[in-house]
Amino acid sequence: MDPNLRFWRTEGQSFFQRFLLWVDVLDPLLLLKSSDEIRRTRLLLQNSEKTLSEPIQNDQTKQAFLLSLSSVHPDTDKIIPVLFRPPAFLPISLPLFVFHMYTTGFALLNGNGTAKAEEYSLQQKQIFCGLGAITYAACIGALPLVFMNRYTLKSSLTQLVIRKLLPAPLFGLMSAFTVAVVRSPEFENGIEVMDSNGKVVGVSQKAGEKAVKETALSRAVLFGTTFFLPAVLTYFVERAKFAKTPHALASVRMLVMTSVLAGMLPVSLSMFPQCGVIKRADLEPEILSSTEETELFYNRGI
Repeated sequence: MDPNLRFWRTEGQSFFQRFLLWVDVLDPLLLLKSSDEIRRTRLLLQNSEKTLSEPIQNDQTKQAFLLSLSSVHPDTDKIIPVLFRPPAFLPISLPLFVFHMYTTGFALLNGNGTAKAEEYSLQQKQIFCGLGAITYAACIGALPLVFMNRYTLKSSLTQLVIRKLLPAPLFGLMSAFTVAVVRSPEFENGIEVMDSNGKVVGVSQKAGEKAVKETALSRAVLFGTTFFLPAVLTYFVERAKFAKTPHALASVRMLVMTSVLAGMLPVSLSMFPQCGVIKRADLEPEILSSTEETELFYNRGI
């Protein structure tokens, strides 16, 4: 089993443990580490005799794992491009004009890397699906404003619903949709599942479906909350006339949105274990005959 997944199994058993770990993993300073330093860290962890059967006490070892968790894909053992590492998610996803493109690329590069395809290039299919998801999500996101302007719906209630309340569930649904489309090969072709010793016992579509569903739900919660709370708070700020000018109101909205996104990012990533668990009884019959263990493990992806 990859050191990253083994670390999550030991150190990330509860939501609170996962939350504290993600707060550390999302440190932007980890983006400054060189590829050589990341490779040396991975080599150190892979050659280490530490079994991770107990929580890590050594701070140097923990820092090495944080660098590995933030920079290396656990399925392929490859270094993730800097812009698509978890610490880069917050600063890059804020500008809305790159929102859909970036979140699609993030889901593509941080999904489970064990899905296989024989008749076509899996990466090509994911890229085409990603481009389709970007186009569809952008069109759906703009549709309410186009509809409002086309039919001159200018009442205060309509303005409140379309401009303030509707974007939150819309962005949440589109974010979940993007994850499901880009990572569709995982539940179509299956992902690898492992026993407690890290030995691959088979490829499961049901595990892939569970991994994608959990990730899509966490992404919907992340962006739904990020767009809902600022809209509600700025509405009351506007009604109370705390912000005297449109520029001040826009600044308040951006500050609140940044704060909510920064707080919700580790919360959403901590909703489900990174090293996913699935019951043996829930797997395909061909896998049931390959092992007697009651629980099997897989990489959920981000």
